[in-house]
Amino acid sequence: MEMARFDVLSGPEAEKELLTCCAVPKWARKVVSGRPYPDLGALLEAGSEALAALSWDEVLAALSAHPRIGERAAGASREAAWSRQEQSGAGDADDALREALTAANLAYEERFGHVFLICATGLSGAEMLAAARARLEHGEEAERGVVRTELGKIVEIRMRKLVES
Repeated sequence: MEMARFDVLSGPEAEKELLTCCAVPKWARKVVSGRPYPDLGALLEAGSEALAALSWDEVLAALSAHPRIGERAAGASREAAWSRQEQSGAGDADDALREALTAANLAYEERFGHVFLICATGLSGAEMLAAARARLEHGEEAERGVVRTELGKIVEIRMRKLVES
């Protein structure tokens, strides 16, 4: 989809497309309300600003659409395909690394109450595991900041894919 096509979609159609980038209806509505955008940069900026305005509960809603690191998203949806592509670095993990990722995911969820989120694009399974282990040392507020940053990276990548595909 190109920028011009995105800008002429109906509001509900544009929101549906954006929800594959970030599963928070309020975020999608806010981004759609700014159309038309002169270019991709302006769209990305609007997405970033709308993301920054989300409450923590809304961030948690966005996280609920993401599978655990090392678990392949099921289904044929665009969002599932993107997730599998983003986490491809964990796809070649041996049994020991898969078990370590599973343990790190569970420890993280027990500590923070939500899925471990990382922008996995370009990272190996070992790098994802190291990040999960390091982030287990964070306090609640520091980790919330990291989660927002990682979510922002993922949303930007997906918005680019949405418009540039």
